[in-house]
Amino acid sequence: MDNLKWLQKWYVSQCNGYWEHEYGITIVTLDNPGWRVIVHLKDTSLQTKPMEPVQIERSEDDWIYIKLENDSFYGTGGPGNLEEILQAFRTWATTFQP
Repeated sequence: MDNLKWLQKWYVSQCNGYWEHEYGITIVTLDNPGWRVIVHLKDTSLQTKPMEPVQIERSEDDWIYIKLENDSFYGTGGPGNLEEILQAFRTWATTFQP
């Protein structure tokens, strides 16, 4: 299953009549250019899951920054890195936490 389909399934699994009215997922473009993905984690099973920030700079157009802040997953990246940001969220969300 590709990352976008997986994200859609994850989103639907959070919808409980409340969460989707207060929280959700935002994917927007940046003007440098690039992408920003925000996934609200409040009231999900991922809310307290830890994650180390990620910062990868390959070139001016090939970079990602990933962090958790304010009960949300924040991923930003270059214009060709949206798939990589979605994969980072999926990998983190589905990795077992002891």
